Amino acid sequence: MSEDAFNMSIRKFLKEVGVTSQRKIEETVRKGQVGGKKLKVRITLTAEGTGLKHVVDGEIELP
Repeated sequence: MSEDAFNMSIRKFLKEVGVTSQRKIEETVRKGQVGGKKLKVRITLTAEGTGLKHVVDGEIELP
């Protein structure tokens, strides 16, 4: 696989993660399942068959 194809494959995956994650967060907030002014979030990235485990924690300010 070329470096360009590899990068495009990663970008496609990350775009899907970003778009679907945003939809799920918006859906959760609209349903009123969140209290307070901020939503604490965490994403954990793993890759089957590897030791990869990357955790990103953050906060989203609510309307």
